[in-house]
This record gives sequence, C-alpha cells and structure tokens, in this order.
Amino acid sequence: MVSRLLHGAGALAVQALRACGPNGVAVMCSMASGGGVPTDDELTTGLEMQVMMVAGKGLDLYSVLPPKAVSGTKEDPNLVSSITNKSIVGCICEEDNSAVIWFWLHKAKTQQQCPSCGTHYKLLPHQVAH
Repeated sequence: MVSRLLHGAGALAVQALRACGPNGVAVMCSMASGGGVPTDDELTTGLEMQVMMVAGKGLDLYSVLPPKAVSGTKEDPNLVSSITNKSIVGCICEEDNSAVIWFWLHKAKTQQQCPSCGTHYKLLPHQVAH
C-alpha cells in the first residue's frame, strides 16, 4: 500500500517538473481566471450563457418565478413570456384547488382564457440576443 502511494506521489512530481517552463518557473495552463476550478459563468456557452445573462439582469426568461398578481381580466391579462411561438400554461383555478388545468398559449391569438375558470392570459414574445 505504501509503495503505491509513493509511486503515485512520484508520478505527480514528474508531471510537475515537466510543467515547468525554461527558467524552472511553473507554467499554469488553466481556463479558470484565478487558476483554480472554473466557475459556472466561465464554462457556459450558447443558449445556457444567454439564459444566465438574462437572469443576471433580473429577468425571468422561462417564467419559472411566481408571476405578479394581476386580476386576469380581459383588460389586465396574466402575461406569459416565451422565446418560442407557443407556451404551455398551468392554471390553478381556485386558491385551495390541487388540480392544475394545463393549456397552450399561441402567439397568433392575442389573448386566451383558461378553459375552466376563464382567466385571461397573453403570450409575450421574448427575443434572446444571438
């Protein structure tokens, strides 16, 4: 057991010596800004990076945060943002109800109602910067 540990330590020492530059100074090749483990912000790319940037500004790209309380009437509908042309919405029609009524909101329709309680919803397109 001890020989395995010493052998492993020796291999690490050889790797450390090989990583040294021409003047004996260790050369560090890391993508992390501080030289340690990269953060989530440094590793994200593509759509995930766009989502993190929008979330950093305090916006709710995928409507995962609780919505603001509105009356849900035709004049004051619940606003649902989406990066696509449609979004699925779940409506809990009564305060103490445990059943959720699911339905689709489409961009083509200006407003839609919950089929059970009649609460109005409106889809707002949200563009992600490319």
